[in-house]
Amino acid sequence: MSYLLNTWYVAGWSEDVQPGALLTRTLLEQPVLMFRDAAGVPRALVDRCPHRFAPLSMGKLSEDGQSVQCAYHGLHFDGHGACVHNPHGDGRIPTAAKVRTYPMVERYGILWIWMGDATRADAALIPDFSLIDPEHWHVGKRYLHAKANYVLETDNIMDLSHVEFLHPSTLGTPAVKNALTDIRQEGNTVWSMRQTVAETLTPFLYGSLGYPEGTLVDRWFDVRWDAPANMLLIAGGTPTGRPRSEGRESALPHLFTPETATTTHYWFAATRPKAMGPAGAQIAQKIADGLSMPFTHEDLPMLEAQQRAMGDADFWSLKPVLLSGDAPAVRARRVLDKLIAEEQAQG
Repeated sequence: MSYLLNTWYVAGWSEDVQPGALLTRTLLEQPVLMFRDAAGVPRALVDRCPHRFAPLSMGKLSEDGQSVQCAYHGLHFDGHGACVHNPHGDGRIPTAAKVRTYPMVERYGILWIWMGDATRADAALIPDFSLIDPEHWHVGKRYLHAKANYVLETDNIMDLSHVEFLHPSTLGTPAVKNALTDIRQEGNTVWSMRQTVAETLTPFLYGSLGYPEGTLVDRWFDVRWDAPANMLLIAGGTPTGRPRSEGRESALPHLFTPETATTTHYWFAATRPKAMGPAGAQIAQKIADGLSMPFTHEDLPMLEAQQRAMGDADFWSLKPVLLSGDAPAVRARRVLDKLIAEEQAQG
């Protein structure tokens, strides 16, 4: 499968890589080893020793925290991929004893990785997720592993008309099908906008928004997509007829990174402002727990069933029937396909 390489992917939440520990994940079909050096800076390198190709993740960090020791023959590699210690013979380090590394940036409580040409990595290209920055927000973070292609995951969030049918007891109501919709594009950023009017919510949604049950609510779902699959859902509501500025909303990131062509890493979260104090932290965790149920038991089985039905076929080759709600997802797919084609043309 072709992937967009010269872009930022999510490699994990910041806390996934703990000091003194090694973490390995397959990203874009590549084995990646992550660790923090002695200064706490996250590092990422290919999880494969260049000597006998043993996974470096089977080894351990050196006592000074600056390098990873291969468990097979004891070679040490630092965070820049250089072999810094050879315990054999005269200790000479072979010129080719290097491991490819990947640029990594820690921002917004997220570990971002650049899988393409390292000389082109620009931290300014990381999408704005300041609405979940842990400095100002309580963030309830979760992770799922999906046996489905990552672009199917994008489709699922870009077209939230499905919540009425797939999540009737938690996230959806009959009002969703009649929502006002809009699609916007700013450069390569695509927005999917959906607004319900005079909606009677589910108990879960009343609890999340903090409105009394039975209140008629105008609800919005604004989804921002940035290639390859980094999405921010701003979901909120206000009593019907009141301006949006008086409403309540949450920033809910949905971050997808392909593991393989048919499996995906999925990070999502719920937020509350730190100004709420400890109660805000509890609410953020409670909402994240509440979202985990439909995501795990309703979205995931559906997406994985889609993938099984599609097999190895290309999405467009199956000639999908398109509905009006598909427009934002199709736009995002077209942008992604264009970016990949341009990257491949440039070599």
